[in-house]
Amino acid sequence: MVRSARRGFTLFQLLVVLALLLILFALLLPAVAKVRAAAARMQSANNLKQIGLACHIYHDANNFFPPGNNDKNFSAFVHLLPYVEQDAVYKLVDQQKSVDEKENAAVRKTVIKTFLNPFDPIMNVTPDFGATNYVFSAGSKPALVDNDGIAFQDSKIKITEIADGTSNTILTGETLKGDGGVKAMDVKRQYVLLKKETLKDLKDDAGVQDFKDNKNIAGDRCASWMDGRFLQGTFTGTRDLNDARPDVSCGGLGGLSGLRGLMDAVNVGFCDGSVHYINKKMKPEVWKALCTRNGGEVIPIDF
Repeated sequence: MVRSARRGFTLFQLLVVLALLLILFALLLPAVAKVRAAAARMQSANNLKQIGLACHIYHDANNFFPPGNNDKNFSAFVHLLPYVEQDAVYKLVDQQKSVDEKENAAVRKTVIKTFLNPFDPIMNVTPDFGATNYVFSAGSKPALVDNDGIAFQDSKIKITEIADGTSNTILTGETLKGDGGVKAMDVKRQYVLLKKETLKDLKDDAGVQDFKDNKNIAGDRCASWMDGRFLQGTFTGTRDLNDARPDVSCGGLGGLSGLRGLMDAVNVGFCDGSVHYINKKMKPEVWKALCTRNGGEVIPIDF
C-alpha cells in the first residue's frame, strides 16, 4: 500500500498566519494599555482614599487636620505616617531638626508606595529623596500663609471650620512629579522658580515669559514626600488642571499651581474621604471654589 506524503504549510501560508497573528497582537495592545491605565487610576484613587482616611484618624486624635507645612518644613505626610502603616519610618524622623538637615538624610530616601501614583512612569526625581505624586490643597490664594484651604503653612483646620462642606472641599490631589530637568521642556514636569520676594506682587501671567526664555527653570516638583513647601507637598488652586501656563514657585513659600496629569483628568481627594476623577473641562471658578473651605460658593452638583 502506497502512503501519500503529508503536506506541510507552504511559505505563503505561514506568512499569512504570521500576518494574522501580528494583526491580532496589534489590536490587543491598545486594550491591554487601557486595562493597565484603568488599574493604575484605581490604585491611585485607593492611595488617595487611604491618605484621606489617615487624615480623619489624625483629626480624631488631634482635633484638626495635619498642617500642609510647618516651621521645620515637614509635610502633612510626615504626620500621617503612623496612620498609613509607616510608624517605623515615623520614628526615624528627627522632628527637632529641619527636613533639610543631615539628621534626616537617611529617612528622606525612604520610598513609600502609598505616596506614589503607578500611572506616573517617573518613580523618583532624585535618588536622595523618596518622591510623591500627591499634594495637599492650601487653598485658592498664592501664599501658603493664612490661605483659605485645608493644609497650608502651620494650619490646624478643624472639620467644623469647613463651612462649605467636606464633600465640597478638596483635601488632596494627584499630580506628576518633576523629571529633574532644568530646561523648559514640559510644563507638566518643569516649573518656574522665582525668589520669595516675588510672591507679594505675583501676577497671573508670572512665569510665562521665563518658561519661553528658558529662565529660572526647576524640575524637582514633588521630589520629597517629607517636604511640605510649595510644589513639594502642597499646591494652590491658582492654575487650571494641565494649564498651558507653567506653575510658579516663589521660594517654596507659595505661588501659582494646578494639578498635572498624563490624561485630561486627575484623581482628587475630598475632605469627606471621597475621591473624584476631575476633568480638565471644569470651569476655573468651580475649581477655585472647591479649593476653599469657607468661601460660601454655590458648587454644581455634577462638578
